[in-house]
Amino acid sequence: MTSTTEPGLRIGELSEDWSGDARFFEYSKAANPIGSGFTSRVPIETFSAALHKGGATRVVPLDLAAPLGITGGPATSPALLASFVHIRPGEKVSTAPVATSELYYALRGEGLSIVNGEVIGWTAGDFITLPAGSRSTHHATTDAALYWVTDEPLLRYLGVRPDQPKFRATKYDGEIARAELSKALQAPHAADRSRISVLLANANQDQTLTITHVLWAMYGIVPAHSAQRAHRHQSVALDLCADCPPGCYTLLGTRLDGQGEIVDPIRVDWSPGAAFTTPPGMWHAHYNESDHDAWIIPVQDAGLQTYLRSLDIRFAPPAASGENGRSG
Repeated sequence: MTSTTEPGLRIGELSEDWSGDARFFEYSKAANPIGSGFTSRVPIETFSAALHKGGATRVVPLDLAAPLGITGGPATSPALLASFVHIRPGEKVSTAPVATSELYYALRGEGLSIVNGEVIGWTAGDFITLPAGSRSTHHATTDAALYWVTDEPLLRYLGVRPDQPKFRATKYDGEIARAELSKALQAPHAADRSRISVLLANANQDQTLTITHVLWAMYGIVPAHSAQRAHRHQSVALDLCADCPPGCYTLLGTRLDGQGEIVDPIRVDWSPGAAFTTPPGMWHAHYNESDHDAWIIPVQDAGLQTYLRSLDIRFAPPAASGENGRSG
């Protein structure tokens, strides 16, 4: 007796051929597509503060889609898109990204945002996070600039749209953030820590301890005449220089020597209000050779990476003079 799925239809006699996209690779040729060149590496790129100063009200995507080989829209990393938003006094910008997470940092100025009909005020130094489904209009009362990060590229890659918020809209008051960072700076043995910083978190993220379920954000200080020892992680960092004097920079590289210093490093000099990328897996260390403190705000997809148990953060061995090498 012949088995059938429907009357008169024999197994193996369907007319469709679904084999056209099938490919087979010998393991060693495809197990590491980044190393073999199939997958583009994340570049080290800087974005000048001039992109958000002067001129018209506008949104400026910090777009690396072309070197990343990403199609369908702008991207700063495979999962995240960072943008500068400049708003002239009395003007506005509307946003409604297809994203699960939005983060705004007010670089300068002040204003208010109307989010799904609710109003929230902001001023320089404030952080705001918005969940999926947020439709917003941002108004400036003085010349203002926002640093805006979303996970739009991740959703485009997955081919999905969010259908529910995973956290509530949240404001992180800049004065409180600065006070918490000051506590960390003044704490005993602060100079011996790998970083002097405050991690921004949300009450809903009790597993990842991050600002959203996808995003991770840090508010950090690099004190005058100090160096923060090298570390690395598998999430891409979108670094914002919130404020800094001349003489601040980051060194990046793929290897450490026996003293925990980066071998043949690439140097990225900081400037106030500028941004740069730190690729995954690269050792990086921050230096301040000036007489004044500097502040940096990295944003990463480390909420997602932490949930996946794949962040793999590692630190270089402590320096003899203290883990962050502070000399003054």
